[in-house]
Amino acid sequence: LSHSNGSDSKKQRLDESPPSRVLHIRKLPNEVSETEVIALGLPFGKVTNILMLKGKNQAFLELGTEEAAITMVNYYTAVTPQVRNTPVFIQYSNHKELKTDSALNQRAQAVLQAVSAVQDGSSPSSGQGVLDLNPPPSPVLRIIIDNMFYPVTLDVLQQIFSKFGTVMKIITFTKNNQFQALLQFSDPVNAQQAKLSLDGQNIYNSCCTLRIDFSKLVNLNVKYNNDKSRDYTRPDLPTGDGESTNKDHSLLGKYISNYLALHSHRLHEALNLLSCAFLTGAISPLSAAAAAAAAAGRVALSGSGVSGVLLASNLNEERVKILYNKKDSALIQLSDGNQAQLAMSHLNGQKVFGKVMRVTLSKHQTVALPREGLDDQLLTKDFSGSPLHRFKKPGSKNFQNIFPPSATLHLSNIRDGVGEDDLRLLFSNTGGTVKAFKFFQDRKMALIQMSSVEEAIQALMDLHNYDMGGNHHLKVSFSKSTI
Repeated sequence: LSHSNGSDSKKQRLDESPPSRVLHIRKLPNEVSETEVIALGLPFGKVTNILMLKGKNQAFLELGTEEAAITMVNYYTAVTPQVRNTPVFIQYSNHKELKTDSALNQRAQAVLQAVSAVQDGSSPSSGQGVLDLNPPPSPVLRIIIDNMFYPVTLDVLQQIFSKFGTVMKIITFTKNNQFQALLQFSDPVNAQQAKLSLDGQNIYNSCCTLRIDFSKLVNLNVKYNNDKSRDYTRPDLPTGDGESTNKDHSLLGKYISNYLALHSHRLHEALNLLSCAFLTGAISPLSAAAAAAAAAGRVALSGSGVSGVLLASNLNEERVKILYNKKDSALIQLSDGNQAQLAMSHLNGQKVFGKVMRVTLSKHQTVALPREGLDDQLLTKDFSGSPLHRFKKPGSKNFQNIFPPSATLHLSNIRDGVGEDDLRLLFSNTGGTVKAFKFFQDRKMALIQMSSVEEAIQALMDLHNYDMGGNHHLKVSFSKSTI
């Protein structure tokens, strides 16, 4: 009992330590590296010193300022800090600064110097009170990728590693059923910075973990420039016969590329799959589109050579009458192939007027307008000057707000004096049930949630461009938010 009380009072004393720029980190997993501990502090500011107590699974981390340490402790009070998926404990230390024995702490100093150089965007150099790094053994890194649930391409590696310096050559291959790569920088110091920052990091969330060592080779001999090997200093190299030491990986990459090219209506799912957020921090975040393009050989997103015309079919014949000989189908021409693919990925399979709509790319390159007086059924219409467009300006930031159909709708251009009850009533009259409503601060915009996606689609079709009087036309679009 007395032992228990003793440890309780000790815990209380630790928790009550006043703020300090030195933090005490406990319950670290075995074999943890300095880099992993430093990574806990990097988002909050400069890390100026570290002392590892490996036998005790503890460490002391010194930050540049007390403010940075307070921000870090406050953040990790709300979010449990983890190292190698193990929760660790962080608190203020009684020490106000770390005085470490340079000889014993040489490795930690080298790590700190390289990390701060990467943060500052410079090369490590000898400064006062900072030890020189041991010269790195080679400009060539050997990279092994664990848990490779998604394909990692040569282009993805080049994009990640080029943050640390000029990547000159890459060779990829499979050994012991693992995807591996040899990557050569122009300077061994860049290789050392990349190794210190990226070793143990995941390329995608929870998968594709980088394991990095120096290679015994100091120069790579690349014969072919293709999807398995690349010499960036020699763009004139032949592509070779396509045979690869990495057949499994090659087939997977080609399969995904072909799949995306042929089934571009699945592009939306592919983007979701591949955008599994690139880690912020050491690895630059890539956009979902860039990730998909890298994995798909940049086929599906280019939009070049892709028709801007879509064929929508299985429409409700009572509500939609378009094609002369096939009343449940319609041709819709968008301004380019990219927009057509986006519309297809968002709208294929959605329920409209009670039927599941099918949307595919049409073989037609344009929708021809009939000569004047020949379209007595009014089946064709030119929408190029229509007031219905939400995204008119090319390259507008609003293009980032194009979302797939959802139960929540975004309303804008709301007239002054129109209240929540008015809008709830208006949207209830479209045949659906309003589940929730929220005005934005300026009351010119709002979110409204219907009870299903199908009801929201119906409400959008009925009320987008609705005349609210006083030259105010309501704009309705799908939202990614929920209320």
